[in-house]
Amino acid sequence: MNEFLDLWGADLWTSTIQTFQMVGISLAISILIGLPLGVLLVLTRPGKALGNKYVYNVLNVIINVIRSVPFIILLFFILPFTKFIVGTSIGVKGVIVPLVVYTAPYIARLMESALLEVDRGVIEAYEAMGIKTRHIIWYVLIRESRSSIVLGLTIATIGLIGATAMAGLVGGGGLGDLAYRYGHLRYEVDVMYITVILLIILVQGLQSLGNYLAAKLKKD
Repeated sequence: MNEFLDLWGADLWTSTIQTFQMVGISLAISILIGLPLGVLLVLTRPGKALGNKYVYNVLNVIINVIRSVPFIILLFFILPFTKFIVGTSIGVKGVIVPLVVYTAPYIARLMESALLEVDRGVIEAYEAMGIKTRHIIWYVLIRESRSSIVLGLTIATIGLIGATAMAGLVGGGGLGDLAYRYGHLRYEVDVMYITVILLIILVQGLQSLGNYLAAKLKKD
């Protein structure tokens, strides 16, 4: 084990940090895009506060189209767009754009589902009191669905970790890149096994944390 750590320890550490960077940056940007999109999807549904079937249908179609494309295909398909936005299509910087494009619509759909779980009677009660829509969004919709939102973000984060692993195919860095370049191409099976174990630990830890936070918010 000591010999393995001496040989691969630095690479494993660097790849783990790169994975955290990709997940952290992509998740933050995706939430900034996906949460407002999810709220907009709910509010523009027919019969809702800002009901507009045209806006809703356009958003619905765009989100469905992006979500229907597997990440590995999307990754290569938008390479020119990625290079135009960030100036490169390789490395950690080069995979942020496709990760956001892939994750933001997913989060938007998860947020929509979470917000639709809020009791319609509660919303109508606030509307009857003349509370403004923006206040209802923050103090009712988001507050009442906090537990579901946390679980949704946990699912999205785990899916994002899987996507970062695939990003290794374009030299995106991270644990996936390490497993692909050394574990698969060079038949270093020990590297492959350790990478898989690290990813399992990461996913289990995130899921446990998400479940804990969701349960705590539900009690509050």
